[in-house]
Amino acid sequence: MHRRITVFTLQVLRNPPITPSQRNPIYSQFNPFARGANGLAFFRFFSFTPVHRRVPDPNDPANLMKEDGVSVCSQMWIENFREPDRLVSNLTSYLRRFELWVLAYQKVSADEIGSYVPRSSITRSALEDLLALRNAVLDNRFKWGARLEFFIKSPKDKTEYESLSKRKIKAILTTTQPAPFQDKLVQEVLFMILEPIYEARFSQKSFAFRPGRNAHTVLRVIRRNFAGYLWYIKGDLSVILDGLKVGLVISALMRDVRDKKIIDLIKLALVTPVITSPVDGEEKKKKKKRKYQKKKVLAEDEPKPDPYWLETFFGFAPEEAEKLPSWGHCGILSPLLANICLDELDRWMEGKIKDFYHPSKSDVIWNSPEGEAEQGNTSWPEFVPTSGPDKTRKMDYIRYGGHILIGIRGPRADAATLRKQLIEFCDQKYMIKLDNENLPIEHITKGIMFLDHVLCRRVVYPTLRYTATGGKIISEKGVGTLLSVTASLKQCIKQFRKLNFVKGDREPDPQPCFRMFHATQAHTNAQMNKFLSTIVEWYRYADNRKKVVNFCSYIIRGSLAKLYAAKYKLRSRAKVYKIGARNLSRPLKERKGQSPEYQNLLRMGLAESIDGLQYTRMSLIPEADYTPFPSNWRPDHEKALVEYIRLDDPKTLEEQRSCIREQGLVSPQDYISMLVWNYKRNAIVMDQLSLVKSAVNSTKDLENYDTDSKDEQASEEGFHASRL
Repeated sequence: MHRRITVFTLQVLRNPPITPSQRNPIYSQFNPFARGANGLAFFRFFSFTPVHRRVPDPNDPANLMKEDGVSVCSQMWIENFREPDRLVSNLTSYLRRFELWVLAYQKVSADEIGSYVPRSSITRSALEDLLALRNAVLDNRFKWGARLEFFIKSPKDKTEYESLSKRKIKAILTTTQPAPFQDKLVQEVLFMILEPIYEARFSQKSFAFRPGRNAHTVLRVIRRNFAGYLWYIKGDLSVILDGLKVGLVISALMRDVRDKKIIDLIKLALVTPVITSPVDGEEKKKKKKRKYQKKKVLAEDEPKPDPYWLETFFGFAPEEAEKLPSWGHCGILSPLLANICLDELDRWMEGKIKDFYHPSKSDVIWNSPEGEAEQGNTSWPEFVPTSGPDKTRKMDYIRYGGHILIGIRGPRADAATLRKQLIEFCDQKYMIKLDNENLPIEHITKGIMFLDHVLCRRVVYPTLRYTATGGKIISEKGVGTLLSVTASLKQCIKQFRKLNFVKGDREPDPQPCFRMFHATQAHTNAQMNKFLSTIVEWYRYADNRKKVVNFCSYIIRGSLAKLYAAKYKLRSRAKVYKIGARNLSRPLKERKGQSPEYQNLLRMGLAESIDGLQYTRMSLIPEADYTPFPSNWRPDHEKALVEYIRLDDPKTLEEQRSCIREQGLVSPQDYISMLVWNYKRNAIVMDQLSLVKSAVNSTKDLENYDTDSKDEQASEEGFHASRL
């Protein structure tokens, strides 16, 4: 049977029937039964399957994404910075944009699982759940703080809530639980919608909880703008960060936003109670100390915890940056809402600054109409020359979170009057009771503590040289003040004591860092080097940067030396320094030979990978950064937005063209138009020249014809004359 099939196939391939291919050569190329076709074409004919174009599924949520979510956010930032004073009334259209929800899902998932989730890797079921959450928010079916019923769950949440026991359900409903995943998604979408609106409106005097601004920006502003002030009011308004009445928050929000859907969502988040675990008055049970603690193995989708050096540096947070507002179920919206409420205080203080300013003709500090001229010597940005008894009255203000700092150049009575007005304003606007203890008035000579830096004044007597009339150089002794921004060594010791690194106040003694006991020497040194690098960056703008960083390096080095002495049984720090060198870069040994981790490093050829501690000597520590700070400073992203809007404006292009014309230059567009016009003109001239040439040639032919006829006539007359 198989032989017959083989013979039949060979006969078909060798002697196919007559087909229209004999008449049409094109047909023979695609016909497997053609005489010139091979056997492969025959089998390809039978194995051919028609290709069907895939029809898009109308129920797929991915079809709702018309553009990228980042481009939608960028357009929102541009629109709000182009018209910062407009009243926003239609934000529900942005709430419907599915691109923003997908972008929020990517951000929150990255925080949950510790890795970025590309848009292409989001499953269809997750997109459908996300669409259901969006529709529930738009239809007023979403509830904040849900514990058992969710529209969408976290990618790492594998709990089956339907099969839970009553005891577990009761524990979930009555104890403190982390914010649900769907709440974080809604908070992220609201934050992306509201942030560009208010960032375009916020005062330039606030620096906390805002992109592109941090504590370093505050210190640089103080160094530049607060020189010459005698009296300072340091205010603690952190009570506002604990929470305000819902009506006050909503009224501050509705000052610029009039969208009912957004306002209702935020109001519901503030009103809905947060379930917390009941606090019993019973004594806490003593925790039993475990002799051995197993290493925690992280799951595949579990994010890694913060490294030790970063967690330690967070303990160095100054008092002004410790408190983070958390209002109801608002989550990441809480800092933004706090800034919205405190922006009224910033605007009120800006008005007071303008009213308080009174220049003096005899004063040499601020003599411009707005008082924004460069002050003193440009080589010392903080230098302020003194003058006679009649001085310029001036005031400045800065806010970092719930803490404010006001500098006043004038009598103390003016500072007392301003403090009284500030207490009345906070009572009327925020309904909080402040007293003189919350707003102390201090003189610059006592030193003002702000962000763990001390502001003080040093009187200097520089030699001022200038050229008088007639070219004579005059040298005079001047008197001025130098604003000093120094890191507080007392606060540094306090922070180290809080982290159990030191013991004692006057003579701090380093304590061993037993948390790194089971880590290798290379890993421990690497962690402490990162911590020291962050400390060096934190004290970047302090005048005593070298001194305070040297002290921090001494504490950390002593702590590690005591740790290694206990770990390798070397009895004292001196023995550790003798073996491991000053920077602890050499591998340490035990009594019975070399340490086990050093043996492993030696076997792998990585014996030199132990990095020594940085900044062990004063000469290795960098100097303080005195880079001049511009008066009209703005973050880089705001500069880019303002520049883009300015270049996109047609008026700017027209102004540039007129300026170029005035200077006798030609813009590229005008140059191109001029080239086109010259080309057309040259074409016309060439046509005219061709006509002229043809006319000239015709006239030359006529002249040649006339001269030829005259010559012939003269020759004929001469011929006849010769005959006669």
